[in-house]
Amino acid sequence: MSEKSAYAISGVDTHAGDLAVKLMKEAVSRTHGPEVVGGVGGFAGLFDASALLRYKRPLLASATDGVGTKVAIAQAMDKHDTIGQDLVAMIVDDIVVVGAKPLAMTDYIACGKLVPERIADIVRGIANACAATGTALVGGETAEHPGLLGIDEYDVAGAAFGVVEAADVLGPELVRDGDVILAMAASGLHSNGFSLVRHIMAECGLTYHTHSAELGATYGEALLEPTMLYTSPLLAAIAAHPGAIHALSHITGGGIAANLARVLPQGMWAEVDRATWQVPTVFTHLAELGGHSLAAVEGAWNLGMGMAAVVAAEQADAVAATLRVHGLEVWEAARVVRGERDLTGFEVGAKGVDGGAVRLVGEYRQ
Repeated sequence: MSEKSAYAISGVDTHAGDLAVKLMKEAVSRTHGPEVVGGVGGFAGLFDASALLRYKRPLLASATDGVGTKVAIAQAMDKHDTIGQDLVAMIVDDIVVVGAKPLAMTDYIACGKLVPERIADIVRGIANACAATGTALVGGETAEHPGLLGIDEYDVAGAAFGVVEAADVLGPELVRDGDVILAMAASGLHSNGFSLVRHIMAECGLTYHTHSAELGATYGEALLEPTMLYTSPLLAAIAAHPGAIHALSHITGGGIAANLARVLPQGMWAEVDRATWQVPTVFTHLAELGGHSLAAVEGAWNLGMGMAAVVAAEQADAVAATLRVHGLEVWEAARVVRGERDLTGFEVGAKGVDGGAVRLVGEYRQ
């Protein structure tokens, strides 16, 4: 018995892996500009960094992430062509928060059984989102883990790097008293809070194939709406309005208040007015199913705000207009204030950051 056939007996199919690469190769290649050296299939991806020589002090920005338990819904629906965009968005939209342009990304897919068409669907989604954000997909890995994952189970993760001129880094140190917080609409739940979603669905005895009159789709279809990509519109706004954008906040795990507090300096606070936007139906419906108020799920879901920009007040209208031209729904959600106050009910910093303070006030628009 050959070593190759022994490996197949253990549950690992190297031929399926080769077929998956063939199926995804064209989509991956479309993300490659002249900076990518060597194409697809090498042990390591090569990226020509000579363009960084034009920077005075280039800083590399890196991020890594996955999409959490949203993959369970993709698997239940046997729909795998959107989860790749979720992965890219979670990573490159973190990179742009510091003002960096994403350059290149790699992905990792672990599965119980390698089904080439399924893997190709996932990677096509990754490649399409990379192309939309100007990010080269320079490498990846697909690994079969028989006995550890079920035959229809998989998980996805990725990492990317970008570059920003040191003098142009965005962050709390640029935020000023009176700055405007511009909110940008989310496309849905994005890739956070799905453990709560799955709990609610299970408690209500609902399947993802169940049609919801409120959502106008099956639950699975509504929940798999891919994550909004903010990178290109934000980079356009940063370029069009130099110095106007002081900080950005990607509203992911922890919700609106916690993520905004991370990008405000100590001594500053903001009250986000819930009445400035209408929460999308997918959130209100799920909250009602679970018997929760919207306030009770603010720490789990983005409730329709996927990204926020802290902007100089005198340039806020112009920045908002540019973002709208690039396809984003934008509104003023709050103003930043410096000064002493009672911070009861505020989220103060988050994830190890000694930042500012944020709370949500008022009632959501009906």
